Amino acid sequence: MADNTAWTLRTGPIPGAIGRIVDLHARYYHRLAGFGLAFETKVARELCDFCERFDAQRDGMWLAMDGEVIEAAITIDGLHGRDGGAHLRWFIASDRARGSGVGGALMRQAMQFCEAQDYRHVYLWTFEGLDAARSLYERYGFQLVHQSRGTQWGTEVNEQRFDRVR
Repeated sequence: MADNTAWTLRTGPIPGAIGRIVDLHARYYHRLAGFGLAFETKVARELCDFCERFDAQRDGMWLAMDGEVIEAAITIDGLHGRDGGAHLRWFIASDRARGSGVGGALMRQAMQFCEAQDYRHVYLWTFEGLDAARSLYERYGFQLVHQSRGTQWGTEVNEQRFDRVR
């Protein structure tokens, strides 16, 4: 359902971002796919690592805010952006924000950043069944390049890798 909130976009990690992004992922994916503690700790650990080494010249984080509350987020992990590809990660929206267009705004920011950094290859991992997200990825030039059963998030799903090469 669309929400008429005027989202404020913030860039870079802010206090509370790690906890909120982990919470959004844990709750949503538990309801949707039965992901449990293994998934939540993986998101927390990897997001903490990313934030500790965050370099604004290489990495990006965009947060859609309603006041002081993070309602959606997306990141670009550019650690291997020049040689192995930039990694689009932790793209999530709250139940309230989902369907409001904020995901498209965040994706636009992330892809503009990748172009400004001259990241010619951007990739992401997801799983089958996230049709709205897949439609958005494809709108921004991502193509499905790999699909197989896997358990990287603690529950067996049909994992998918999407790449955007320009």
